[in-house]
Amino acid sequence: MTTLSQTIRRSRAQSREWKAILILILLVPVLWSPLVLFRFVLYQPFSIPSGSMTPTLMVGDYVFAAKYAYGYGRYSFPFAASWISGRVLAADPEYGDIVVFRTAKDNSVDYVKRVVGLPGDRIQMRQGRLVLNDRPVTRVALERKLAGTTCGVDEGATVKRWRETLPNGASYVTHDCADDGFLDNTAVFTVPPGHFFVLGDNRDNSTDGRMSTFGFVPMDNLIGKVTRIIWSLDEDGEPHFERLGKVE
Repeated sequence: MTTLSQTIRRSRAQSREWKAILILILLVPVLWSPLVLFRFVLYQPFSIPSGSMTPTLMVGDYVFAAKYAYGYGRYSFPFAASWISGRVLAADPEYGDIVVFRTAKDNSVDYVKRVVGLPGDRIQMRQGRLVLNDRPVTRVALERKLAGTTCGVDEGATVKRWRETLPNGASYVTHDCADDGFLDNTAVFTVPPGHFFVLGDNRDNSTDGRMSTFGFVPMDNLIGKVTRIIWSLDEDGEPHFERLGKVE
């Protein structure tokens, strides 16, 4: 059943998409290539180079990020337009969104992670469990599966899997490779205004907001929202057709 909040979010997303299409139409006479406009204004493709978002996104996946989802800023364009200040048609991410962004400490690399904390939130990991505003996030244990390259362990080893659900209903699967990983217990992180906090779904193999070298992500550094997997190749370079489509 579709909830009122889900209907409102869908309506807002559709509104932003139509605004982006309007911008696209207005810019067509100015820029010669519709493909360039498509990439700048609507969707930008990205490849997944690491397993930090396994099992949601895997090495060999190619995804589309919706540029219009959060508006447009300096990193919305490949040449990082330093003359742009703030965001145009700005909208904040929501819990559970998979976002493409650049960090405040390294603005030369595009990262893909999941949003789990918004301005004012208190984030902590306790024994491998995400705690949001002093309340453990709901999670349900799933059947273990072969770890493969997820955890960097011996062939035949299995990995713990959890279905995690955030306060807004966003639900997804995470991998837990170790019972006492070095990022399973952290201090409390309070998200400052104008920033958000991200984690990788592969919790024991992700460089993310839990690390001081990564930190909170400025809203102005958003590039887009990952909406679907458009192509996928397995380790042997063969197409992974069953992975194509929307991501959760």
